[in-house]
Amino acid sequence: MATERVLPDPGAGLDPATMPAHWLLAQMGKTVMRPGGGVVSDVMLRNLNIGPEDDVVDLAPGLGTTVRRVEALRPRSFHGLDRTEVEAERSRRQVSAVPYTCVVAHPSDTGLPTGSASVIYGEACLSLETNTSKAAILTEAARLLRPGGRLGLHELLLTPDDLPAERKRQVGIEISQAVRVGARPLTRAEWTDLLAEHGFRVTLFEPSPMLLLSPATVVRDEGVAGTARMVGNILRRPVVTRRVAHLWRVMHRLRHNLGATAIIAVRD
Repeated sequence: MATERVLPDPGAGLDPATMPAHWLLAQMGKTVMRPGGGVVSDVMLRNLNIGPEDDVVDLAPGLGTTVRRVEALRPRSFHGLDRTEVEAERSRRQVSAVPYTCVVAHPSDTGLPTGSASVIYGEACLSLETNTSKAAILTEAARLLRPGGRLGLHELLLTPDDLPAERKRQVGIEISQAVRVGARPLTRAEWTDLLAEHGFRVTLFEPSPMLLLSPATVVRDEGVAGTARMVGNILRRPVVTRRVAHLWRVMHRLRHNLGATAIIAVRD
């Protein structure tokens, strides 16, 4: 029997002081990287109502936690879209066999046939893109989805809706510097308008606090043993301890203006 090759850790070889926060946390043992934690993913999946007649596309499988949950719903087909072969292979190992597969593709240029999906979802996918890239990804999603198809999103949310432009800019800069990835969250009105521009009608918008590093959410998502391992890994490396503490402080400081949301939209 062939030995399965060992995949490098996310962010392998990068400086922990400056690598993207989601890779750093993954190296420490965190498996759920979504801004609202598993609770918001639960809302998204429950309201997508995936069943055996569905053809599903995941725009950003990440570590594959949601991939496993979607496979358990037994849709007719599943395609995960990862940006590198290593990421795609990591996601493939979360599913059993064809017709469930993960391929190397950008969510704005999937290579999949027009009208080939009834459900598309993405988690923390659009929030980390420029406005131009957001538009390109939604254009591709509209092309892939059949009329009446469902789009599910789990994204960053700016609050309140009337947040001044300068404060929006400051929040974007602060969170981007902390996570070491360009973050461009939107308000509820901005998310709704953006989706409408691309032919989507929002049917559910469920806001949530930012829960990525909430202790209760971490325990819920990782379990007691997984949380203990993660905390131990963090505390053994002072540079990581400082980085995670800083990330938590930034998220706490921005808590009144930065949260998460589940969105369900239907392609008209």
